[in-house]
Amino acid sequence: MDNNEHPENDPLYAGLKVQKGLAQPPNVNPYLKTRKRESKKNFTVSEYVEGILAGNITILSQAVTLVESAKPEHQQIAQEIIEKCLPFSGKSVRIGITGVPGAGKSTSIDVFGLHLIKQGKKLAVLAIDPSSERSKGSILGDKTRMEQLSREKNAFIRPSPSAGSLGGVARKTRETIILCEAAGFDSIFVETVGVGQSETAVHSMVDFFLLIQLAGTGDELQGIKRGIMEMADAVIINKADGDNIDRANLAKAQFTNALHLFPLAESGWSPKVLTYSGYYGIGIKEIWDMVDEYIDFVKKNGYFSHRRNQQSKYWMFESINEALKNNFYQDPKIIKALPAIEKQVLDAEISSFTAAKRLLDLHG
Repeated sequence: MDNNEHPENDPLYAGLKVQKGLAQPPNVNPYLKTRKRESKKNFTVSEYVEGILAGNITILSQAVTLVESAKPEHQQIAQEIIEKCLPFSGKSVRIGITGVPGAGKSTSIDVFGLHLIKQGKKLAVLAIDPSSERSKGSILGDKTRMEQLSREKNAFIRPSPSAGSLGGVARKTRETIILCEAAGFDSIFVETVGVGQSETAVHSMVDFFLLIQLAGTGDELQGIKRGIMEMADAVIINKADGDNIDRANLAKAQFTNALHLFPLAESGWSPKVLTYSGYYGIGIKEIWDMVDEYIDFVKKNGYFSHRRNQQSKYWMFESINEALKNNFYQDPKIIKALPAIEKQVLDAEISSFTAAKRLLDLHG
């Protein structure tokens, strides 16, 4: 008897008949074989530049990814792209936006952005998040909170590079601004997500610095660093709606008085304090009328171009410092000597300053 046959089919068991089983389908979908996985196209520098100048968002996004990459070969291509895009940049208004956690930055950016897009503007929203160096995370959540803006074809939202020092993240954001401007974005928002020095980094790359505050949280001036207040070209108080209107107006008076204590800014502009409601979209037009008024004011008195020139010089020196630091730590002699010298410092055999001098002499 054939071993493949069931014994029940033997003539001895004439009353029994067992059918052959059905052939089982394969575990893998056979149609998958016909689908080819599309590989990401590698463009030449010229193709990147042409795509960016044509306003192609996909190519712009890929170019920004190259800017953010730590790979030397990517950095080389990125720098060539930036160089070629530079003559087409500089025509936007760059706005820095900061505020305490919970101040409603994402909601505010959403409504501010929609206001500008309705006026026919093209908006890029970039973020600086130095805290991500610890968490290795990114502020992708912000993109989901900017629900309306993320659906607009004239808006480009880019979270912060997911890891890196504040200096590195800030430099990459500055370079991304150049690419966005070359792609035709005439309004740039740079949002600070971290705290501390990130405000200074944002201030060094924008034309107008906006500080968002909340009313009704106790002493509004408590915990706001003097430096941030001095940098602000305007303070705007969110959630000025419903039962909170009186508290918002009180906070407005407090901030106005506080700003009068500071010397007049180099621009000659007296910072203004306005109230608004991001959630209900109240007072948005007044804020942007004020921003337009500021830009007109500083363009007429020459401060606009002066500040841009100062910023370019600042970023030149920042880039030199970053390059020198990387060059030092990537030196094979330093990599080899560093652990032993570090141990000598920890064991109190030599001072920190002597250790630093030895390493610098070794590198030199």
